[in-house]
Amino acid sequence: MKKLKILFYLSTIIIFFFYFLTNNIIGKENFKNIKSYFSDEQKYFVKKYFFPYKLIDELNEKNFNQNNIISKLDLIDIEINFKKSLKKVLVNEKIEKLDEGLILKKYNLQAGFYSGIWNEYPGSGFIEFHNDNMIVLSSRGVIIFSDRLEDKKKFFQIKNNINNFINYNQFKKNKWFSVKDLLINENKIFVSYTKEIKKNCWNTSILYAEMNYEDLEFQEFYSPDECIHSINNIDNEFNAFQSGGRMVNYKDNIVLSLGDYRNRSLGQKIDSVNGKIISINKNDFTLNTLSMGHRNPQGLFFDIDKNILIESEHGPQGGDEINIIKLKENLKSKIPNFGWPIASYGEHYGGKIKKNETKYKKYPLLKSHTKNGYIEPKKIFKSSVGISQVAKVTKNIYIVGALKSKSLYLFELDNLLNIINFTEIKVHERIRDIFFYKKNLYLFLEDTASIGLINFEKFY
Repeated sequence: MKKLKILFYLSTIIIFFFYFLTNNIIGKENFKNIKSYFSDEQKYFVKKYFFPYKLIDELNEKNFNQNNIISKLDLIDIEINFKKSLKKVLVNEKIEKLDEGLILKKYNLQAGFYSGIWNEYPGSGFIEFHNDNMIVLSSRGVIIFSDRLEDKKKFFQIKNNINNFINYNQFKKNKWFSVKDLLINENKIFVSYTKEIKKNCWNTSILYAEMNYEDLEFQEFYSPDECIHSINNIDNEFNAFQSGGRMVNYKDNIVLSLGDYRNRSLGQKIDSVNGKIISINKNDFTLNTLSMGHRNPQGLFFDIDKNILIESEHGPQGGDEINIIKLKENLKSKIPNFGWPIASYGEHYGGKIKKNETKYKKYPLLKSHTKNGYIEPKKIFKSSVGISQVAKVTKNIYIVGALKSKSLYLFELDNLLNIINFTEIKVHERIRDIFFYKKNLYLFLEDTASIGLINFEKFY
């Protein structure tokens, strides 16, 4: 028995010694000869299952813009495993000067946000505030919070069950299947996502939970009856980047934007929720359509002072829009119609080529909304900027982010609700989300998985 105990202790010491020695030399010069005997897939397997946090550290240190490296890493799996660990997320701070005399403080998330909606790496995210705590949600279901980001420079994870509803099985089908937005209202947290309602048939749905910092138990809040099949559909086209998913609170309702998933005809079908802005009553779950004729609404802001929704949406090839939706007390009156896919200032992908002749006959993309009985956009972008979320800075000054142009756009609304004094501010990163809180604008920058902070004190 004594010999067995000695053997056990010696074996334990040897195993721990080997583990820490190997973990310490991974990535070092003297490890290169050993590594040369293994393929990239074999090295990844060893790190993933035997030294997972060493791999996570390397993900943050290396430049993974090299597609040949990224393609061999299961970043979705790494992110989900990190979520299960409940480890905290540290940040690195960096300061950059922008136009208009603005300063951008950039807090790079050092872990957890690995798998993106558009980029393969790093991850995408959405920002909200609750009791002065910043809450950030990744596109794969990681939820983190920080009470004083500038001082502490770290986030803590909140355990949650989002992956009971959308998980590895959906994420692996395509990166566009993901979480779409985050909203906190009246101590409830809402999450929108692309739901596989039945096999290969999708639509945008909402989960909710009572807000707490220990364990968020989500349940279904809203899910449409209809779904768009990714293979069998009317135009043989499907794209879940065009899923909408933005949420705002409006009185006793959650307002949700739903895209057309590239099934263009849905925008003009009254009996479909797709291509619409809808409201869901929080008490009795009744639905109302607030507007229709939308392609892919990616920004939504409710201005309580003016009783309007400011909505931004992606056009096809060009034709991004900013729209004003006037909210009516009489919801039985005519639904405001913004024209898609009959009217648009963009073009079908590829333009007016022979391949698109049938498409233009069905969906002509006429170059005037008002002449064809639809509401004209307040702002049109001839070239696609990848317009994203909208926020309010002061009484009449607003701001909207953009993914493709990697910019912010400041603008004002005059007394007739027309957009004036439109100004571009280059940020040089894809802006997935923005949130204005206590004279600061917070941004989720998805080229580096960073939280941006811009102080707007000068505007007051």
